[in-house]
Amino acid sequence: MDFELKPLTLAQASELPADALALAWPDHLPDTLPTPLTGPWAQGAEALLAWLQPLLKAGELDAGTGKQLVALACPAVAARRLVLVRVGDGSASAVRKGMLAAFSGLKLPQVKKVVVFLGLPGVNEVAVRAAVVAAAESTYLYTATLSKPKARHLHKVVLALPDSERSRQLLSEGKALVSGMELAKEWANRPANHATPSMLADAAEKLGKHPHVKVEVLGPKDVAKLGMGAFMAVAQGSSEPLRFIVIHYSGGSKAQAPVVLVGKGITFDTGGISIKPAAEMDEMKFDMGGAASVLGTLQAVALLQPRINVIGIIPSCENMPDGRAIKPGDVVTSMSGQTIEILNTDAEGRLILCDALTYAARFKPASVVDVATLTGACVVALGGVRSGLFSPDDALAHKLAAAGEQAQDLCWRMPLDDEYAEGLKSNFADMGNVAGRTGGAISAAKFLQKFTGELPWAHLDIAGTAWKSGPAKGSTGRPVPLLVQYVLNEAASLAQPPSGKSKKHPG
Repeated sequence: MDFELKPLTLAQASELPADALALAWPDHLPDTLPTPLTGPWAQGAEALLAWLQPLLKAGELDAGTGKQLVALACPAVAARRLVLVRVGDGSASAVRKGMLAAFSGLKLPQVKKVVVFLGLPGVNEVAVRAAVVAAAESTYLYTATLSKPKARHLHKVVLALPDSERSRQLLSEGKALVSGMELAKEWANRPANHATPSMLADAAEKLGKHPHVKVEVLGPKDVAKLGMGAFMAVAQGSSEPLRFIVIHYSGGSKAQAPVVLVGKGITFDTGGISIKPAAEMDEMKFDMGGAASVLGTLQAVALLQPRINVIGIIPSCENMPDGRAIKPGDVVTSMSGQTIEILNTDAEGRLILCDALTYAARFKPASVVDVATLTGACVVALGGVRSGLFSPDDALAHKLAAAGEQAQDLCWRMPLDDEYAEGLKSNFADMGNVAGRTGGAISAAKFLQKFTGELPWAHLDIAGTAWKSGPAKGSTGRPVPLLVQYVLNEAASLAQPPSGKSKKHPG
């Protein structure tokens, strides 16, 4: 999809030929427009606004963000359709909600070009990026394994608003986000036989075509030499060989400590010997949502080229129940040297992540963020609205939460009290891989914490946010927006004087 920014007035946008003109209409504009119309935004558009006046006065535009008034063949508009869509207070989140509604209604074969006017008073400039992401999200189509895939009818979106360096930057960020989110969706949506660990590694290697990006792919022998006993234990039940993927983006100086992102890459999860129920097991192809989001984030970062070093780590394998598979009660030795009693083979994500976290320490990172569809308990706790955020580092947790708010990709900080780790004690190993049923998302995070040492570390449990079930089944592309915003914020802060050391709380 092609996105273009044009410095157009409302009058000029109204004269632009298109299949639809969408006006982002903030709530503060009265439904009964003042006469005479004042302000530069209204100049030259008197005919359009006069035509709208009786419709607005009659209440044709319902109250509520996302509500729309659609008119065909409006005499004052060159586009074939005019769409007024309410965007609340004009903030990025409200514009995103409004534009999602507008573009969903425009998902028609005959709508190939849409002009979006974001220049009405009260619409925040950051709405540019929100509108780009909303347009792509509303029209995304999965095609990889369809014999007759449907085409994406919408080809071009023109964003009309006063020109500025900031708006151009926001457009670039929006386009990069769309590219990253759609890469993440593509690989998370693929069936497991079209997204094996080897195929995922091939997709990662394509990122190496970008400037400043280098990709390493380690196989079973390499992983064995590293002593990744927990990762190998999960992989041993599958005929598909594991892959350990390391993506280096070097946008900063060699001396600069990198941000490390670790993504869980279970390309299919049967649960192993502790097998899952058959119902909805097909959705376990989404269990590599963390890996997909790391791929997507690195794609966006490679396009934006911020001055920062970022490393993406993806341990990838299948969790299958064949004759070689790990059994409940088996004890394995992790790369850190700590031993783990595998009490439940369906708690496999933490086993591959713990070795990846140990590996991450070699880069002496500025921060480590692991991303995983880790626990059903997090879905119960937070649903599909916010991802679970766990970190003992207050500053890092604040940065991630703030990035989520900026990107409208929300998370919520959860506790990490030491008492939650009590259930991980084992009589036969240094720890078990599961605790009791209650607080399962927290005890899973406490397990991972045992492998982070003094690293500035955070864990994002995206089990509720990485994909949707039901009629809208498919990957959401989250938390690519959160992670990209975090990286951009960190890149911006590197040019600023140090603000002091981060504080830590117990746990």
